[in-house]
Amino acid sequence: MTATKSPALTVFHAPHAPDDDRLIRNFSEMLVFSGAQDRAIDARATKLIQAIRSDSGQMGGVEDFLREYGLSTREGLALMVLAEALLRVPDALTQDRLIEDKLKEGGWSDHETHGDTWFVSASAWALAMSARVINPGETPEGVMRGLVKRMGMPTVRTATKQAMRFLGHHFVLGETIGEALNRAAKNEGRGYRHSYDMLGEGARTRADAKRYFKSYADAIAAIGKSADKVSAGRKLPDRPGISVKLSALHPRYLATHRTQVLEELVPDLVKLAQMAKAHDLNFTVDAEEVDRLELSLDVIDHAFADPSLAGWDGFGLAIQAYQKRAPQVIDHIAGLCRKHGRRMMVRLVKGAYWDTEIKRAQERGLEGYAVYTRKAATDLSYLACARQLLDLRDVIYPQFATHNALTVATIIEMAEDRSGFEFQRLHGMGEVVYDSLSKGNDRVPCRIYAPVGGYRDLLAYLVRRLLENGANSSFVAVAGDKNIPIDSLLERPDAKLGLARGQSARNSQIPLPVAIYPDRPNSRGIEFGDRFQLASLLEGMERSAAAVEAEPLAPGIKGGAAQEVRSPSDPARIVGTVRFTDPKDVDKAVTTAAQGFKNWSRTDPGLR
Repeated sequence: MTATKSPALTVFHAPHAPDDDRLIRNFSEMLVFSGAQDRAIDARATKLIQAIRSDSGQMGGVEDFLREYGLSTREGLALMVLAEALLRVPDALTQDRLIEDKLKEGGWSDHETHGDTWFVSASAWALAMSARVINPGETPEGVMRGLVKRMGMPTVRTATKQAMRFLGHHFVLGETIGEALNRAAKNEGRGYRHSYDMLGEGARTRADAKRYFKSYADAIAAIGKSADKVSAGRKLPDRPGISVKLSALHPRYLATHRTQVLEELVPDLVKLAQMAKAHDLNFTVDAEEVDRLELSLDVIDHAFADPSLAGWDGFGLAIQAYQKRAPQVIDHIAGLCRKHGRRMMVRLVKGAYWDTEIKRAQERGLEGYAVYTRKAATDLSYLACARQLLDLRDVIYPQFATHNALTVATIIEMAEDRSGFEFQRLHGMGEVVYDSLSKGNDRVPCRIYAPVGGYRDLLAYLVRRLLENGANSSFVAVAGDKNIPIDSLLERPDAKLGLARGQSARNSQIPLPVAIYPDRPNSRGIEFGDRFQLASLLEGMERSAAAVEAEPLAPGIKGGAAQEVRSPSDPARIVGTVRFTDPKDVDKAVTTAAQGFKNWSRTDPGLR
């Protein structure tokens, strides 16, 4: 099957970095609840938090691990650095030094008794043992200590990698799709759905893109074969799915290569979607960085419009609530669905690249940030987008990815009839929340986002999860802490923002990209992901691309024959001509310059 031509599409565009305060005020006005609704939200969220706390201590609690090794602890930071750096260290000697440095930073044995769960205690014990081999304590014989260190490091290296693999397996469902499907069977029997994600970073070469395409195609075939047996007779949305990353399918997935991307990537995406349609699977296009949003929507628009996908409601995408353009994206998708007469599945996430987006905006000297700079603002945006999606259930099937009990309780209250949507959680996280829901009156389907990948992909994913959930402000990091009053976890996002007190929704500790330096403004840049800014730049470059004629500046010297000068980046393009000075004219030029210097040197500096 191949892609066919689709009708002309309406391109998406929205202001890249609008004012935070205006947006947040609008969201706050959208999210007004009656007293009875507020009480219902509090009661439901309290029940879920109590379930989390009463369940603490069971084997395999990833949330407990994140609380024990949060990014506010030396050990948590050391773990994150270690996992991230091991990806980039190819040789054993450097790995040994890195492991030694990071394990010495932590008081691992302190966590052996503090951790209530078997998972935390086992992790602490393994890491503490590795640390002790490296630094066995005070001994008078420094030589002996060094000998023990040299003898122990190969073992420590292996043990540390195994410990990191052990941690990662609590976030990753399997190293292969076959292993993941086998492990998923237990949860399927408990009523959970799954969406599989083949882990991997973006493609850098065409060989990478082909490898990722094959990985997705093989996974769809395996998931489809399993679903045809396990989920026989079920229809969407009660069937498994897969997530695909567009940047993994094309090595130049950039806004500056839009034409090339549309020509080469859309057919591949359609082929994968056709395979998913053949098995009636959920097929979700993952979210990318901010500067790829417009390009991603262009690709999705073209693929979704392909006639071969007509009559299938499994196509979907992820939308990031921390992006200020999220509401406009939802409206755009709703319009697309109405145009083609079928529904789309939309996974609403908060966003996992916040630190990268802030850094990139500062590096590029942009006018503002495309993401919110306060977590509470993102939380409020998430709820506003959730309400927007719930109001569009005639054309959109909302999928709310969250582990936050207050968010879950609020969405259920907004949904009223509790139908036509689902929740999603990460594998290894949020289990208690959604198990509690499945046993009560608020039964809403839940899908597990199930990453699949090997050791190196696992480490990169682990780093993202530590960053996302290991901070003090993360709900996952504080929900199970019995020292924190439940009432404090029920505070609404707009109250945290202090909107009633006139506080700004923007973080005052994060200066605008143009103002990051104390003594000078940052150099101004443009957002290549904004199609109009990019078009303006290209038009300006075209206007300034008139051929340049370079020739000697000395009066009376014309130079030799004109020679063509070609662009080093595009040898086919002539950028101008140059006439070089003849050697016999050098004396004349020097004499002319010497004569002119006499008058020039007597000229007032201000006038010069």
